[in-house]
Amino acid sequence: MERPAWAPAGIDISVPSVSRIYDYYLGGSHNFEVDRQAARRAMEFLPGLPKIMQANRAFMRRAVRHAVAEGVTQFLDIGSGIPTFGNVHEIAHAASPEARVVYVDHDPVAVAHSRAVLAGDDRTGVVAADLRKPRDILQSAEVTRLLDLERPVALLLVAVLHFLEDSDEPYAAVAELRDALAPGSLLILTHASYEGIPLSEEVAGGAVRVYRDIRNPLVMRSSEQIKGFFDGFELLEPGVVSMPNWRPDRTGPLAEGESPEDPFAFSGYAGVGRKA
Repeated sequence: MERPAWAPAGIDISVPSVSRIYDYYLGGSHNFEVDRQAARRAMEFLPGLPKIMQANRAFMRRAVRHAVAEGVTQFLDIGSGIPTFGNVHEIAHAASPEARVVYVDHDPVAVAHSRAVLAGDDRTGVVAADLRKPRDILQSAEVTRLLDLERPVALLLVAVLHFLEDSDEPYAAVAELRDALAPGSLLILTHASYEGIPLSEEVAGGAVRVYRDIRNPLVMRSSEQIKGFFDGFELLEPGVVSMPNWRPDRTGPLAEGESPEDPFAFSGYAGVGRKA
């Protein structure tokens, strides 16, 4: 298998990666054939996966703009993946040139590509670290350099917590991050769930098995379990809802000939909470 020029030395390009699979769903070019094969297998069971990822990104962009409108201009994006068009720093900087963004991921391709994309931008930083070890993130040089934890920070956990099994203690990880943040900080979160998927759990479960087979278990949680991540935060309206329903840009009914959201876009949940 030929190694692309952009692939960091030392990574095994025969093993699929969730961040590169996600990049493929979004139409990106930083993925390998092994990632595309895994993605296509998952889409055999859940053909709407790209639509779900697009809805996820659209929610993220609305939430970032909301954060800046609320006066929060510091962003800590954990599980940030491979930067694609319309990533957090682009949205945040368009809304506020003062915005500071730190991306965190444990995938070497995501980290290497993020550093290449962001080279020369002194308002952004990249940390190679894992959500399971919040202290490593909080004490990293880039967080120390760019973020003032005495002031509100928007913590993004977008499409990442469902890759933590219960044995990884995801609620404890979120609580540790929350406790390090100043009052007025925001938690911006999305999470996969069987609820809302326009297929039976048995059929959708085939896609979940694909992720388990590539040793990246996808943990589907209920809306009540997902609300538990907001412990210590005040949920902003409209609460934990499907991604297109969190403060949609549209107002009023559909125009004649305009198509409604794809049913798959309503799979999973999104929410934003504010630390008191």
